[in-house]
Amino acid sequence: MPSLSPAVAEVRLAVRTALASIPDGAVVIVALSGGADSLALAAATAFEARSRGMQVTSATIDHGLQDESADAAASAAAKAEALGIRSRVERVQVAGSDAGTEAAARDARYPALRRIAAEERAAAVLLGHTLDDQAETVLLGLARGSGAASLQGMAPRREDEDGTVWLRPMLGVRRATTEAFCAASDLEPWHDPHNREHRFARVRVRENVMPVLEAELGPGIAEALARTAEQLREDAEAFDEIIHETIEDIVEHAEAGISVSVAALAANPAALRNRIIRLVAHSEFGASLTRTQTLEVARLVTDWSGQGPIDLPGCSAARVGGRVVFTARQ
Repeated sequence: MPSLSPAVAEVRLAVRTALASIPDGAVVIVALSGGADSLALAAATAFEARSRGMQVTSATIDHGLQDESADAAASAAAKAEALGIRSRVERVQVAGSDAGTEAAARDARYPALRRIAAEERAAAVLLGHTLDDQAETVLLGLARGSGAASLQGMAPRREDEDGTVWLRPMLGVRRATTEAFCAASDLEPWHDPHNREHRFARVRVRENVMPVLEAELGPGIAEALARTAEQLREDAEAFDEIIHETIEDIVEHAEAGISVSVAALAANPAALRNRIIRLVAHSEFGASLTRTQTLEVARLVTDWSGQGPIDLPGCSAARVGGRVVFTARQ
């Protein structure tokens, strides 16, 4: 028997660990673009699923952004079938977005994956993001000044309100390992032309920024950034527990909205106060506040001088007596 490639062993172990929380016999979806990362994930999932009686379906989303996108999607599906995986291909319409093509494609892709998961009654959707993707996400968040929420990067497991479970088994696996997995397994990955286009910020980070950081600061930068994301996620989880315990005592429903006690907000440190403000706006109105907007609302508590209502996405905030009242905008 030939020895098992270290790359194959590493990816299989990562998938096995991620699937440990999924019951035997369940259906799982693998998001498959056909690139090295998702192809290695699909092959490892197919292998690990056999001993667990799991059913694996690949979901390839054709964004239609390239002339040969349909051919690439069909090729990915064929590779899945060759691995013994049932395949699905879905074409989506990518709308224009101020945030750019990448964000628009993501906004189209995830609802399609969620819909497929629901139709297949899947226990989880597996995504092929690697440690390198995590490091790039942290760097991009740092460059944009997005705060701790962005620097947390991608979670290895997330469950949406609708019950969809997203697993990222390979956040501890380097991209080079997935390429070595494919080579050792005689799998030919698709090379997305967009991954070479420098008009995308992530490509510039991957090809220009990370090599410079490695050269100037030494090896291990990607791993350090991934560790930073993990530590910040742990901090955020602790904050969230504190906030949810606190918020029950200081929030009341108001006419056409919700209100928060000024005294209670003032008694909390700025980090907690700002998180409470953002959570209230998001949970009640689906509003994602910028830091500037958050600080303006906080001034209704800490620097009150009679200022009027503050317009926010989908709602407004005003001080009424001893409370900050959030109401839906008409």
